[in-house]
Amino acid sequence: MTEIPEEQQAAALRAVKDAGERRAALLKQAEEILTKEIKPAAVNAARLGAGRSRIRQLAGVGPTVLYRWLTEAGLPVREKSAPTRKGKRSA
Repeated sequence: MTEIPEEQQAAALRAVKDAGERRAALLKQAEEILTKEIKPAAVNAARLGAGRSRIRQLAGVGPTVLYRWLTEAGLPVREKSAPTRKGKRSA
């Protein structure tokens, strides 16, 4: 029996829906791991004196995220320095 185009479209849309639902569940799980496991472990590592670059590398987060976590935890974070202009020398 031959499928009509509408049936093929419906099957394709079901496949998209199923994959989208699985992706949403995995993203939710990833967010929970990030906030409930990685964040506290990263803050603890920083409190114990671990290097922040290494923490970021192992946690898989950028500096903005890590420094926000550290600030929220009350750990000192230096202010972001102003960008320098290339080719200009200070006298």
